[in-house]
Parts: sequence; C-alpha cells; structure tokens
Amino acid sequence: MADFQLQDKASTGAPRRRFDPWLVGAAVFFVAAAAFSAAPALKAGPTTLAGLLLLLGVGGVSILGLVAIKGSGAAASDADQAEGFIDALSEPAALAAADGRLLAANPAWREVMGDQRRLPKGVAGSSLFAALVQARKGQMAEGVLRASGVDHTAKVSRLAGGRLLIRLTPIAPIEQVAESSIPAPTVERAAPPPPTSLDAFAGASPFGAALLDGTEPFKSRILENNPALTTMTGAQVGGVFGDLIDPNSRAEAETRLNEGRAGPFEVRLARDASRIAHLYLYRADGRVVAYMIDVSEQKQMELQLAQAQKMQAIGQLAGGVAHDFNNLLTAIQLRLDELLHRHPVGDPSYEGLNEIRQTGVRAADLVRKLLAFSRKQTVQREVLDLGELISEFEVLLRRLLREDVKLITDYGRDLPRVRADKSQLETAVMNLAVNARDAVRAAKGGGVVRIRTARLTRDEAIQLGFPAAEGDTAFIEVSDDGPGIPPDVMGKIFDPFFTTKPVGEGTGLGLATVYGIVKQSDGWIHVHSRPGEGAAFRIFLPVHEPSTAALVAAEAAAAEPVKPRAARDLSGAGRILFVEDEDAVRSVAARLLRARGYEVLEAADGEEALIIAEENAGTIDLLISDVIMPGIDGPTLLKKARGYLGTAPVMFISGYAEAEFSDLLEGETGVTFLPKPIDIKTLAERVKQQLQAA
Repeated sequence: MADFQLQDKASTGAPRRRFDPWLVGAAVFFVAAAAFSAAPALKAGPTTLAGLLLLLGVGGVSILGLVAIKGSGAAASDADQAEGFIDALSEPAALAAADGRLLAANPAWREVMGDQRRLPKGVAGSSLFAALVQARKGQMAEGVLRASGVDHTAKVSRLAGGRLLIRLTPIAPIEQVAESSIPAPTVERAAPPPPTSLDAFAGASPFGAALLDGTEPFKSRILENNPALTTMTGAQVGGVFGDLIDPNSRAEAETRLNEGRAGPFEVRLARDASRIAHLYLYRADGRVVAYMIDVSEQKQMELQLAQAQKMQAIGQLAGGVAHDFNNLLTAIQLRLDELLHRHPVGDPSYEGLNEIRQTGVRAADLVRKLLAFSRKQTVQREVLDLGELISEFEVLLRRLLREDVKLITDYGRDLPRVRADKSQLETAVMNLAVNARDAVRAAKGGGVVRIRTARLTRDEAIQLGFPAAEGDTAFIEVSDDGPGIPPDVMGKIFDPFFTTKPVGEGTGLGLATVYGIVKQSDGWIHVHSRPGEGAAFRIFLPVHEPSTAALVAAEAAAAEPVKPRAARDLSGAGRILFVEDEDAVRSVAARLLRARGYEVLEAADGEEALIIAEENAGTIDLLISDVIMPGIDGPTLLKKARGYLGTAPVMFISGYAEAEFSDLLEGETGVTFLPKPIDIKTLAERVKQQLQAA
C-alpha cells in the first residue's frame, strides 16, 4: 500500500486522500442544518432587520463550518502522509506524542515492539524519555530502548505539530573471537553530547538542582541552576559548587565520595551553617547533576524527638532511684529522731547526730531535684500573679547575684495569672539566675542578668520559640550578656549531672530541675543562644483564667478572719494499721508512734494488712500505707479493705508524687498523702490531724 501511495503522488503531484465516510456524513448534516436554519429567515424576508441578521449569522456559521471540515480533512491528509512516510522506512519507526502515546507505527516497529499503544516505561525506556525531552526542544537526540531483551538505539527528531519521529537501530553485541582470527573492522558510535541544560522537571522542582561542568562536583562550576537552589544557597551561574557548602561538611562529603559511598550526603550550607541539606549527585555524560533538599526542619524534629525520648528515659531512671533513696532517707531520719530523743542538747553525741541530720537534709534536697526533673515531685498548685511572684523574689535574687553582677527586671503590661507550685517556680527562676551569674563572672568577671516577664500572643510565642502555642501565654525570660552556650553543649544542658563547671562547684542538676519543673507545670522551655551574644532561657506557661465560682470562693476565703493556730501536742490515742514493705521504715515509725500513745498494728505487705484489717474490722481508727508494694499495692488494698475500715481516714506515704496514683483513688474520700522522706514530727502531727478530723 505504501508503494502504491508513493507512485500515485509521483504521477499526479499530490497525495491521494483516503475516503472518510464520517467526515462526508458530518458535512452533509451540517449543510442540511444550515438550510433548515435559513428557512424561517427566507420566509420572513430579508427586508426585516431580524431576518437580515439571521441570514448573516447562518451564512457566517456555514463558512466557519466548511473551513473546519476542510482543515480536518487537511489534518487527516497530513496524518496519512506521515503514516505513508513511516511505512516506507525499512527500519522500525513510529510517530509518538509528547506524552509517549504512539500515533502510528510501521510493520517493522510492530514486529519488534508488538502492538503497544504507548512507549515502554521503567528500566526499558528510562533513557528514551530523556531523549524525548531534548527532541521537544528541537534537538536531535538518542536514547536506548529495550525490547525482548535486546537494546536498540532510538533516534528521536521533532516533526511539525509537536509529533516525534522515533527510529530504531539494534545495538550489535560484542562477541568474543579467537586470537588467531582477524578482527573485523568496527565503527565507533559517536558518544552523545553532554547535557547543556537542566530538564524541565529539575528546573521547576521545589528542591535545589544544578548542572555542573565537570566530574568533580565540589570543584566544578555551575552551568545552570534552578531558582530553588538560588533561594536555598544563593547559587549563581559560574560559581564553584563546593563554595555553597560549609568547609567541614564539604571535606566529609568529599571523603565519602572518594571512598565510593553512595549518597545522599548530609551537608551544612555555607550561607547558614545551621541549615542542613541532603546532597544527591548524578553523573551524566561527563557532567554532574546535583540535587539539594533542605532537611533542616526534619533534622530539628528528629533531634527534639531524640532529646525527649532521652529525657523521658533518664527521668524514669531518676524517679526510680529517688523513690529508693526516699525510703532509705526516711529510715535514717526516723532513726535520728529516736537517737536525738535519747541524746538531747548537751549530750556529747548530740553534735554528731545533728551533723548527720543536716547531711540527710541535703540528701533529701538532692532527691527532690531528681523528682522535679523526672516530673514525679508532689505539686501544690496555686494561682499566682506573675508580676508579684518575680517582684517578691527579686530581693532574694539580688543577694544571690552579688555586687559584680547587675540584675535588671523588665515587667510587661497586663501580666497574666498562672496556676503552678510557687516554690517550684521560684526554684526554677533562681537556678536560671544563678547559672547566668556564674556564666558572666567566669567569662569577664561580671555582667548583666535580665529577667523579663510578659503576656504573649500566640504569634509572639511562636516567634520566640514555643511552636505549640494556642493562645495567650505567660512568659518568663532569664538572659545574660555572657559568652553564650557552645553548639556542641546545647543538646546536653538539661541532662542530669551534666555540668561545665569545675569539679566541686556544681551537681549538674540545676537545669535538669528547671526542665522538670516547667514540664510538670504544663509549660515549655526554649533556649536561645549564640556564641559571644549570651544566652536566654525562655519559659512559657499557660495563662490561668479563673471561673466565676472560683472568684467568689476566693473572695469569701479572704474575708474570713484567720484563726490562731493551737499549740502542737503530738501525743494521742487510737489504733493505727501501718503498712510498709521497708522494714527499717516500718519498725522505727511504729515504735515512735507507740511512744506517743498510739496502738500500732504492723504489716509488711498488702496481703498481711488485709488479714489484719479483717481480724480487727471496725476497730481501726487510721490506715497508713505505702503506695508501691510487692503484691497488693496501697490503692488496691484500700479498695479491698474499705468494708473492714468503715469511715476511718487513710494516709498514703510514698517516694513518688501523688499524681502518679491519684487516678487509682477515684471515688475515695478521707484520703491524704504525705511524701517521703518524712520525720517523726511531721508524721505525728499529720496522724493527730487525721484522727481529730475523723
């Protein structure tokens, strides 16, 4: 058929059009529709304005329709010519659209590729689509197309109308020949020219891309880069690509590249060393295409998650250790109370025993810091005015900072109220101020410490380092003009027992305690520091908005006169069931309570206590129990023994915070809590209060 078409064109000078019944039918129906439309106008006569306009409109539409039909016929003729042309080619050939759809193919193509309607994707046609991109720009391009396990060289050129002509040439495999045979002459195929520009995808991509002139990426100059790379790094055409990367990071990436390791390479940008990017390198015909993806926010989130997980693990460990320490300290303090009762003031042993007591107090303070860090400290929340809190505390701070450090306080307007533990919040601010004092004194012998309070809006809080802010936030900032915090230390400053101070000058629990206090107060802490510019610790706390009922109750409580407290009498009477798994604590406490007139029934665990409660049902006046015990714990014991205790009050003692088990006591009344370590004076006072209240 192809030979016949070519002969017909040679003899007549024009190609023979293919009869299209659909096109002829469309023309006939269009002419009929135009005639039917003109009938009303002819009947009305052209003398009227409406008839004249209708005739003109029908005539114009008819002319446009005929032109369109003629154009479609011409397009069909062009398509017929193209099909005839590729049918005449001996090698496999096809016409394709820009998106890879096959428009026509000769028999040789169908024999090689089959009856596919699209160009193959994936590995078989990966380099062919790169050639299609170059051909759309008007260049002659080559690619490789695999069919039935055989590679073919695909030559791609652009035709009129945006269509692409693809011709295939099989690549002859290299065969091994014997040494005695004469090698046949071979024709070397010219290598494709190196790319001169980025493709459309890389040019419009949201990540950075650059075409480099050379095979050494960090020493090559930039031939072309997309706008995203310019925004990210400030890259310019003609500049050295390696200059966009921080020198230390570049050296590490070069080492990995020379070792043959595959990317991506994690690099820091020279424009801003705090920005981190993943670098991908792709070699293409003697040149390198580099891709950069900014992963700074992702890395920041990974670091925050790792820090949070580390702090949580350390907090759990610290909380467990603090619980055991509290048990030991309780036993030590109760035994000291007993010895001090036997050796009062004036006794030769009193001074030594008192020193032991002071050491125990210091140890208890250390345990409280561990509990504060692990967020397991008992919290006594109250509504505090932020301005009054810092103002009252300012006098003590000025004494702590000494004369060579100047304290400046900056109170904002409309300061909010917060609901937190006053002593904890004061401890947090004091620790931050003392750290700032030590920093400026060690660096330059003195300086300025500034404490700023304010009410922040959501946008202001986010800008200052609180990404999860939802509304107005209470703000406390403690800053200094010292040397700042080194970047390599920043990730460890909240770790317990980590300190940069000399040996003997710090326990490493100051910032760890601050971190725990802020978290236990439902707040957020952020550190802003740059070397040489000082450091700023920013605490964000939720604003407390009291309800109307709470305001009325507070006014009524303020109006009541304060009653003078009666003198303490720590003796009493009553039957107490004392449950404690630590023998040293239980035996000493029971003995000291008996000395003050109480009858004490001892139990080493929950099972034994349940038996004693059943045997003495209705006669127990007070239950004192540890919370965490092997077997039956304290809250479970209370639920099982409540029928034997009646309305007797219950007092729990524990080294953990009350919040750790308060949900287990839902629905219970007459329950109080006493945190460890405890002394006999506090214990006896609380016992008498509970018995009197009952």
